[in-house]
Amino acid sequence: MSDPRPVLLFDSGVGGLSVLAAARARLPLMPIVYAADSAGFPYGTKSEAEIAVRVPALLGRLAERYRPRLIVIACNTASTIALAGVRAALDLPVVGTVPAIKPAAEASLTRAIGVLGTDATVRQAYVDNLAAQFAADCLVLRHGSADLVAATEAKLRGEPIDPARYAAALAGLLDQPGGARIDTVVLACTHFPLVQAELAAAAPRPLAFVDGSAGIAQRIAHLTQGQAWPDARPDGIAVFTRLGAPEAALAPALARHGLTRIEAL
Repeated sequence: MSDPRPVLLFDSGVGGLSVLAAARARLPLMPIVYAADSAGFPYGTKSEAEIAVRVPALLGRLAERYRPRLIVIACNTASTIALAGVRAALDLPVVGTVPAIKPAAEASLTRAIGVLGTDATVRQAYVDNLAAQFAADCLVLRHGSADLVAATEAKLRGEPIDPARYAAALAGLLDQPGGARIDTVVLACTHFPLVQAELAAAAPRPLAFVDGSAGIAQRIAHLTQGQAWPDARPDGIAVFTRLGAPEAALAPALARHGLTRIEAL
């Protein structure tokens, strides 16, 4: 039988669209509700306490309204801070997003990797633990870039972006002591795969970029194995906690990802 229950993807902004694209490629009939906390954007400059309180409360409201079969926190910052709280509060599967340090360490030939994320993500002990567990023999440098998050949002609104902004984000990694050795960069914010081509073009030398979207798609497929899907892919829903002109300008980008209905929470 057909099952209309959606998968709910959550982010502070549109970064989770990179996860949505990977999941849709894996599960093309998957109904999607994409929730963006536009009223709380950006998360990367907020305190851990704010995020730890805000995210479980919002996801509780979203789960009540949309009755998803599972939730994906498609945001590294929210996952590293609030994932345990969300799982404790909700009685349904919750998939988190973590920086792809393990595959980056496996791929690096120079044994030097960069972690490019938000300020809140790159300072987390969770990142320390991933580096110690999976990249103990690597130099692991980190840089948080709020401006790159803002540039990605602006790009998806159709605004022109100065390439120097991408170069500056990379320079935050590459110009650190030891940064000249980096050959692999972890895109530790779900926004950043959406501008990977721009980052590659701005890089002073060839770099490999790694993100976790494929692994998340695989996890969704595993957790929904054997479940029914609709017979045809339904229109996706994008829901914002604040709906104004900036969010309306995202409509073409959202439509390219199958999100043709826009709602306010």
